[in-house]
Amino acid sequence: MTDQESKSRAVRILARSIYKDLQGQGFDEKQIVALATELISEVTKSMTSREPRRTDDVAIAAAAR
Repeated sequence: MTDQESKSRAVRILARSIYKDLQGQGFDEKQIVALATELISEVTKSMTSREPRRTDDVAIAAAAR
């Protein structure tokens, strides 16, 4: 098993464990989906804050014409 495969498997196990824990604590499916949505939102914000600004690239290309 490669390192990437091991990490993918660990993520699946962790997700299943977190899901079961949340259910055990009384969270319903809608609340768990809301949590997942918030997690995705946080990751998306983090990723977009590290990306170079596309508008700057477009402005530079337009000025060069």
